[in-house]
Amino acid sequence: MPILIGVGLIWYSLSSMSEDSRQTLWQNIKNANPYWVALSLSLAVLSHFSRAYRWKFLLEPLGYKPKLMNRFLAVMVAYIANLGIPRSGEVLRGATLSTYEGVPFQKAFGTIISERVADLVMLMIIIGMAFFSQSGNMLNYFEEYNINPFLPIAILVTLIILFVVFLKLIKYAKNSFLIKVKDFAQGVLEGIKSILYMKKKKEFLFHTFLIWGLYLLMFWVIKFAVPNMEDTSWGIILVAFVAGSFSMSTTNGGLGLFPYPIVVGAIFVFSGIAKEDGEAFGWVIWGAQTILNIILGGISLIILPIYNRKSNKTTPF
Repeated sequence: MPILIGVGLIWYSLSSMSEDSRQTLWQNIKNANPYWVALSLSLAVLSHFSRAYRWKFLLEPLGYKPKLMNRFLAVMVAYIANLGIPRSGEVLRGATLSTYEGVPFQKAFGTIISERVADLVMLMIIIGMAFFSQSGNMLNYFEEYNINPFLPIAILVTLIILFVVFLKLIKYAKNSFLIKVKDFAQGVLEGIKSILYMKKKKEFLFHTFLIWGLYLLMFWVIKFAVPNMEDTSWGIILVAFVAGSFSMSTTNGGLGLFPYPIVVGAIFVFSGIAKEDGEAFGWVIWGAQTILNIILGGISLIILPIYNRKSNKTTPF
């Protein structure tokens, strides 16, 4: 249903444009400079590798050292899963590592939750940077789409508190089903707490900053690919990046209640940029990244069983 709503919103946005504007939008997309798009995609792949590499710092305190290739393939499988059901990729990512590396699912899933906490902190830092550089545009965007930027943090904190309370309530459970639930929940909690026991915290922080730096760069370089966007300021790019991040985190890969090209385009419109130029920017980066994730995610699904059938037990990474 959310995808259908997203398609409907995109159709409405396009149909509300004049014929000349639609033609200009299409020409802007079609004439996007492929070299800058390729650079954006290369930066995206580097960020995915960095995410896969960072994962080992959370798994090591639990006593597991899965191969880098399996970690990377699991990350890419997660991205393609998120295109179908929002946030389902985290579950599939943990299941993939459990299947091919023997890491208990609940512990792998717990480490992914810890990752998301670190990523959420980074996103809030970027929101702060964007707010100070373009407070007017940020407020306009939040008001237009009725978004509370602190809502994700509030939801995450509430869920963690409820999770801990739930563990306390079933601590002395005698029912066999509740005992299984308790064991599973404690495994997830152990995975979450792995961030506290990391031996290489500096390396983890380095890759966290690297991942988000690459995210910003892969977004920023698209302004050189789309006609009439070359002079867009860094502040406006930051605000548009934040808008796109909210879209990606709350929808099916940017296609749902808040379609990525529309919300990114809205920021540029608030900043005085023509709608057909701003939305072309959104369509180019969203389309390129989505195609990349579909291709790499699909290849990963094929490679995983083949690679693990042929690979040995060594863990050089």
